[in-house]
Amino acid sequence: MIGERELIKIFLEKFKVRGVPLPFGDDVSAWDLGDGRLAVLKIDVLFAGTDMPPGMTVKQAGWKAMVMAVSDFAAKGVRPSAALVGVGLPRRLLGETGRLAEGLRVAAETYGVKIVGGDTNEAGELTVAVALFGTCSRDKIVSRFGAKPGDLLAVSGFFGSTAVAFKILLEGFKASKGLERRVLRKVYQPRARLSHGLILHRLGATASIDSSDGLAWSLHELARASRVGFKVGRLPLSRDARVLAESHGLDPFNLAFYGGEEFELVATFNPESFRRAEPSLKRRFKVIGVATEERKVRFEGENTSRLIEAKGWEHFKMENIGRGVLDSS
Repeated sequence: MIGERELIKIFLEKFKVRGVPLPFGDDVSAWDLGDGRLAVLKIDVLFAGTDMPPGMTVKQAGWKAMVMAVSDFAAKGVRPSAALVGVGLPRRLLGETGRLAEGLRVAAETYGVKIVGGDTNEAGELTVAVALFGTCSRDKIVSRFGAKPGDLLAVSGFFGSTAVAFKILLEGFKASKGLERRVLRKVYQPRARLSHGLILHRLGATASIDSSDGLAWSLHELARASRVGFKVGRLPLSRDARVLAESHGLDPFNLAFYGGEEFELVATFNPESFRRAEPSLKRRFKVIGVATEERKVRFEGENTSRLIEAKGWEHFKMENIGRGVLDSS
């Protein structure tokens, strides 16, 4: 079956845009403003059927729609400044409009974004499109295409909590109330790592990507774009994911690499630049591996060696996780 990436290729073959500062396929798009400045743009679309897991409220959907777009700006080291919002709303949800707007507003204010306009329409399912705009110096934007063999591989946080949340929501797994509350918060109110993204350049970042499609898929996307491989020596598994793995006999490797919806940053850094950076900045990223000349993505632990497969979320190929589930808050 055709997937999202193949679909994008079809569109790009028709558009035939040349000479853009960032190649197609990166987290954002950019346009040259002259004098070394770029306009940075992004549009992300939330659909109820594929992006709202069971139990997510309309207000939380508004929050998530904004975070989805901001996270891509974070991966490029760019601060978003303005947003347009497009909303498709079923008639049965007209009474939820205020809650949706509130979720969008709170998220925008959290990340310093001004919502300056948009559009509304009737739709068969809740649809929220967020278009972001920002500017930056051309030499400070961090693409997917600059990693080199020997660069450090690092992440902005731990993985697996959202995989655990979906085990609880969709498969009926049991966990303590505290663990359940923490992991569900990761799903219902995700956070964009904007503050981490804004220090990428100061740490000597050579490439970066948002991990919302899963850590494994993000590593393969970076590897393909930069024509490198990765050797991962540290499993960046969250404490909650480790607890559930031990209590239910789950593979920690799968929870860490094949989850998704985490919105962490996955980045490579020039080793010397990273070494010289301020300790307070370096502590915000966890080094988990290194870029290699061999174009394979592998996990090399103390007692194990495993291939990290190119698996993750891709529209049109994966089963929808939340079709028709809408609550109010």
